[in-house]
Amino acid sequence: MNASEHGFNPAFNMASIKQAFNEAVERVRMPAPTRLRDLIRQIRAARTAAEERTVVNKECAYIRSTFREEDSVWRCRNIAKLLYIHMLGYPAHFGQLECLKLIASTRFTDKRIGYLGAMLLLDERQDVHLLITNCLKNDLNSTTQFVIGLALCTLGAIASPGMARDLAAEVERLMKSPNAYIRKKAALCAFRIIRRVPELMEMFLPATRSLLTEKNHGVLITGVTLITEMCENSIDTLNHFKKIVPNLVRILKNLILAGYSPEHDVSGVSDPFLQVKILRLLRILGHNDVETSEAMNDILAQVATNTETSKNVGNTILYETVLSIMDIKSESGLRVLAVNILGRFLLNNDKNIRYVALNTLLKTVYVDTSAVQRHRSTILECLKDPDVSIRRRAMELSFALVNTSNIKNMMKELLLFLERADPEFKAQCSSNIVMSAERYAPNKRWHLETLFKVLVAAGNYVRDDVVACTIQLISETQTQQAYAVNALWHALEKDTFDKQPLAQVATWCIGEYGDLLLYAQPHEDVEAPVNLTEDDVIDVYQRLLWSPQNTVITKQYTLLSLTKLSTRFQCGNDRPPRFYRKIRQIIDTFGSNLHIELQQRGIEFSQLFRKYDHLRLALLERMPPMETAKPQANGIIGIANGDQDVEEEKPPIEQVSASTDSSALLDLLGSSDLGMPSISSPTTTALPAITPVTNNNLLDLLGGLDLSTTPASPASVIGQIQSPSQPFGPSTNFMVDGLLNSTAQNDAQTMVIFDNNGLKITFTVERPDDLPDLLVINMTAVNSNIISLTDFVFSAAVPRAFQLQMLSPSGTVIAPSGQVTQVLKVSSLNNGVLRMRLRISYTGPSGPVLEQTEVNNFPLMGVQ
Repeated sequence: MNASEHGFNPAFNMASIKQAFNEAVERVRMPAPTRLRDLIRQIRAARTAAEERTVVNKECAYIRSTFREEDSVWRCRNIAKLLYIHMLGYPAHFGQLECLKLIASTRFTDKRIGYLGAMLLLDERQDVHLLITNCLKNDLNSTTQFVIGLALCTLGAIASPGMARDLAAEVERLMKSPNAYIRKKAALCAFRIIRRVPELMEMFLPATRSLLTEKNHGVLITGVTLITEMCENSIDTLNHFKKIVPNLVRILKNLILAGYSPEHDVSGVSDPFLQVKILRLLRILGHNDVETSEAMNDILAQVATNTETSKNVGNTILYETVLSIMDIKSESGLRVLAVNILGRFLLNNDKNIRYVALNTLLKTVYVDTSAVQRHRSTILECLKDPDVSIRRRAMELSFALVNTSNIKNMMKELLLFLERADPEFKAQCSSNIVMSAERYAPNKRWHLETLFKVLVAAGNYVRDDVVACTIQLISETQTQQAYAVNALWHALEKDTFDKQPLAQVATWCIGEYGDLLLYAQPHEDVEAPVNLTEDDVIDVYQRLLWSPQNTVITKQYTLLSLTKLSTRFQCGNDRPPRFYRKIRQIIDTFGSNLHIELQQRGIEFSQLFRKYDHLRLALLERMPPMETAKPQANGIIGIANGDQDVEEEKPPIEQVSASTDSSALLDLLGSSDLGMPSISSPTTTALPAITPVTNNNLLDLLGGLDLSTTPASPASVIGQIQSPSQPFGPSTNFMVDGLLNSTAQNDAQTMVIFDNNGLKITFTVERPDDLPDLLVINMTAVNSNIISLTDFVFSAAVPRAFQLQMLSPSGTVIAPSGQVTQVLKVSSLNNGVLRMRLRISYTGPSGPVLEQTEVNNFPLMGVQ
């Protein structure tokens, strides 16, 4: 019997021996390359960036030389070093082809490094990327599970749409493999393929459904992950998988009730990763579906009550459970349980858990406000937390909890927070306090006290709208003007010249009601000034005007207020009195001021004491009360009636009548013989969407609007000079004097009335044939920015000869390339030319924006 009969081939054996001998000789001849650990030591030992670059460049040069010499012996080690160099941020693209050579190798260690290099160095923009497809297909058909696993991982990491389509059938076949390891890897690869090419989802549906019957937890968690991705991408797939809710409930119940399993136990909890994945999938399947939600209510209650909370693993599951409960159509008792879990989170020592609880409560407070209110004291305690993120979320949640019943207690705590808050909180906190007080204040006296405390506590961080709101509230509340002027005087006296908003409100109020400060009989609860004289007030004003800390705007307020005081103070027997001469001297000095605005005021006001002294008393008389504009039903802007007493409770919005008081704007326009400018035409008292209109909207909208051809009376001039929204000169608002891009199509006319900062607003004006006295205006606001515009409010005002009705807008958020629409109906009491003043406010990329514009080219009313 010879050697060939036993399968021994001498020629083949000699060739193999010769090849091995040559490789051994080659290894001896070539010096061994630096090992990876030695390279890491050298790089870490570099003291400067230049030394590190020297080490890296030297090693890269050596690796390039070995690649050129086709050194296959040390290729694996060189690629490993090259990947480390790549992770440090140095270029390593020259190793891409060498990775493909390692992938084609029959040795598993070479394939492992080759596939790792392919995942790091290759992407679909490289031409080399196309060469790996055939290698992947070959390895997907390998008989070794680990080689298949390497190929699946690489395919999932670097698959281009074309590669995914070519190899999707292979992945779908491997999802049915009897090997659990391969099924797990194939499911993950299918997850990545669906993300890249969603239209391939239908191919994987049959194989995915069978993954939920697995015993292996690894396959099970990948199956749930794959189903979640499918449900998020397709509504039809979501409806298809709603049938698996009982299966998911059964799996979750087994995990809760299962005993100790060393393979899946994490801190006493059985496979928390799988539980979290299932809970998230249940949340997606039960969203806005009553029947599906009912099927999972019991298991969610069991998870919430049986999960261990002493370890962070249990808190993770509880957090996911709370999210699921609040997102599905769950029972009210289950929602209360979820909020109580978040309340326990607030008492946790871990600040991350407290932050997560506050963040979740902020999202759910509008779903079940009463349940969150039970934890109000704990939330307020979080305002004292040293962590800035927790304080911010606690502040936002606190304002969301404010209502009519707790307004006083909540404002007390929030004012204390405002006093000690960091500067970054003061602006937002002060504005929210002002808005909450305006909405829920029990009476005008408390409202004023709160605003004054905000001005003192927030200082220069108070926003401009707070100044306007405070001035308007003082003007409209006649019974509290004596208290307001006394309180502001005492605040101004306490060396608060560095607080510009407070100084502006105080000087305006003292200028209007200086006589109440000095000569009126104070109420019992009003702190009266002791031995206060006209000279004392003027001395304080003089310090304000000469203080370098005050801004030009504050000095403008102060200069106008000082001019008004010349008519508020009593002259007595001294004619002209000493304070009168002192006021003139101060004003005259500003006639040569370096700042042009102050110089203009000084010159103009000086003329009031000389050439136009006979008009000074009429021009500087007290401003008429400014009535509050309140939101009416169905989004109609209207004017509320009458004054309120000091302790009179404010009626809720639901009780506000839709009627308007025609006298509300007479004083605002400064002439009792002028008619009422119609702001709205209320037609219903229903309670759907209400267009929010703040107190100062109408003041800004009507300021400067020519409501009549009647010559301006002195009283109308007074309104222009003393308006708190425009106290110093003409408006700088964006004005539209003509039509932009006006086109006429049949009876409809389209005009662009505003185009600024990515926001474009157009009017489409139509006039029904049967109603010549009616104009129907369709407003369309389009956002061309790359981010959304929020808090969008569109307000309008027209002269008294017209009636305006504004229907509810389609929304208050304008998405990128999205739009918001609103319908305006204008009817004419008599024929005339329609003019409309518009106010546009929103929050954009750079923060809150307020714009005004005027449109005066509408078609004639009543003309066919």
